[in-house]
Amino acid sequence: MRYQISGKQIDIGEALSTHVQTEIGTTVDKYSQRPTDATVIFSRNAHEFICDAVVHLSTGLNVQAKGASTEVYAAFEQCKERMDKQLRRYKRRLKDHHKDRVEPVAFEQAGMYVLAADEDEWETQDDGLQPMIIAEMETRVPTLSVGEAVMQMELSGSPLLVFRNEKHGGVNVVHRRDDGNVGWIDPRNLS
Repeated sequence: MRYQISGKQIDIGEALSTHVQTEIGTTVDKYSQRPTDATVIFSRNAHEFICDAVVHLSTGLNVQAKGASTEVYAAFEQCKERMDKQLRRYKRRLKDHHKDRVEPVAFEQAGMYVLAADEDEWETQDDGLQPMIIAEMETRVPTLSVGEAVMQMELSGSPLLVFRNEKHGGVNVVHRRDDGNVGWIDPRNLS
């Protein structure tokens, strides 16, 4: 497993780096996952140390956790405990619902654009108003079941996930609703 351990405007010593590698390796191995790489970033916000960690699993899923404390080791321990909880839930769900998956999640490349936020910044062209594209990048769209998509969205902590439904190959979206429930958008034509 590859580790990338860094600090934003703080020095990360060899002892902390070794501790992080050992503890994350132990946590992930406890649930017999196959991690490919881990990124851990330490930063400081006033009097608190913040630890952000992301572990990429070979199944295509990501586990993301964050911890904060007045001590750098305590911030990492809080982050590790949250990651442990997520992996435990993920393992339980895999045992219960997703034991039929035998190969890793497939990904497709897709374009992703960031549009200008204010209407004042839109350009007027002959064919009407066009939003100004301020960033263009590539992203990966996984092929998942709906349950796995919800699980990935929860593990990553993001408000929504765009995925290709493995049952019919159409593009779907799962999102966290304001009432706390999960919404599922499936635009395929059923007629």
